[in-house]
Amino acid sequence: MDWNLLAAEELAAALRAGEVTSAELTDEAIARIERDDKAINAICVPDFDRARVAARRADQARAHGEDRPLLGIPVTVKESYNVAGLPTTWGMSPHRNYMPAEDAVQVTRLRAAGAVVLGKTNVPVGLQDVQSFNEIYGTTNNPWDHGRTPGGSSGGSAAALASGFGALSIGSDIGGSLRTPAHFCGVYAHKPTLGLAANRGMVPPDAPAWPAEPDLAVVGPMARTARDLTLLLDVMAGPDPLTLGVAHDLTLPPARHDRLCDFRVLVLDEHPLIPTGSAVRAGVHRVADALVGGGARVEWHSPLLPDLAEAALIYTQLLFSSSVARFPIEAYEQLQARAAGLGADDRSLDAARLRGMVLSHRDWIEANSRREFHRHGWRQFFAEFDAVVCPITPTPAFPHDHHPDPRERRIDIDGVEYPYFDQLVWAGLATMPGLPATAVPAGRSPDNLPVGVQLIGPMFEDRTPLRLAELLEQRIGGFQTPK
Repeated sequence: MDWNLLAAEELAAALRAGEVTSAELTDEAIARIERDDKAINAICVPDFDRARVAARRADQARAHGEDRPLLGIPVTVKESYNVAGLPTTWGMSPHRNYMPAEDAVQVTRLRAAGAVVLGKTNVPVGLQDVQSFNEIYGTTNNPWDHGRTPGGSSGGSAAALASGFGALSIGSDIGGSLRTPAHFCGVYAHKPTLGLAANRGMVPPDAPAWPAEPDLAVVGPMARTARDLTLLLDVMAGPDPLTLGVAHDLTLPPARHDRLCDFRVLVLDEHPLIPTGSAVRAGVHRVADALVGGGARVEWHSPLLPDLAEAALIYTQLLFSSSVARFPIEAYEQLQARAAGLGADDRSLDAARLRGMVLSHRDWIEANSRREFHRHGWRQFFAEFDAVVCPITPTPAFPHDHHPDPRERRIDIDGVEYPYFDQLVWAGLATMPGLPATAVPAGRSPDNLPVGVQLIGPMFEDRTPLRLAELLEQRIGGFQTPK
């Protein structure tokens, strides 16, 4: 049997039944990586020797009656997480030799759950791209089409999962960095509610690994099935014990419904600031049809939905206000001069990005106040609906584009070009207010590329979109092996 493409849940059952050992699973995963990853370049930092040791220990623990959630299951970790004994570079050449002294809190939780860490997966420079390439580790290719990106910044993790390099992976998300790679590679990912999963040790090289409360960023699970997302989220969720002085424990409320026919869903396929490509629109409609076929209450419009254009502008300003925090003062002053030249009536996303880069604290407070207004709108919305179905990006995976100035890149939507970073607006819909969002496969494009959609749920009700993801997987299928 080829164990490499089975779900973690299936592997756990086989391990418990004695049908396979962790040592065998780990050896098979390593053999697959050594055979196939030359073409994909997903695993940028292998850790095979320690993985084999961990697998043997997992088998010994099982022989002594232990049974932990991920005991003996091979997994990967995004390069941006600190792993003691391995480099953490964030793809930044000056830090190619940085070696953290201890594991990130989520790596500690993986190990405590019994997972076998195969290695680290590739990222873009500074985690600031919708692709995954850097001078240290090179370019990660999409397993479905090596001429296209797997997405970013958790692109290496998504490509690894689609290629059968481990059953699970952990990534992070601020601009769709979990959801976009899942969409591009045909796998599953979950952006948790802001603050649900501790992020200590998922920091740039040389930065202190202290507890922190990021404004937008989260860490989260990636997998090949919806149920595996829940399995891994249960390992990851919970406060940082250094912050609260308590053990890792958090009880999320159950999903609002167990049956598809009980869900109330708003479906969106249009955004006021960017078109939706035909392949992605078809994926959204495929999911909508499945919901209707399952008896769910489906709406396409609601006056309760917060304003999408304003949401995108607030998100863009908040996102880019943090992106230049470590810029040299000369570069920052140049940005200030450019921003001063913007017209007062310029409401474009380009203008929002530039204004965000030089946002004063006073203006940040104002943007944050508008975010709170949107959060209240979402609370009212989710009193009447259980989830939103919408795109993750406007297109499937696009060809590699390594132009050194991202402002010069363009995204092609059905033959028309748009600014590269405009594609982030759909990801920001959940990120700006801190809502949970589950990325699920929704079929393939006419070019045989995966297409995904996101299921956005109420704050701290992560199990609701996760359960909806499971039900949709049963109706329309899920991950398929690249071919």
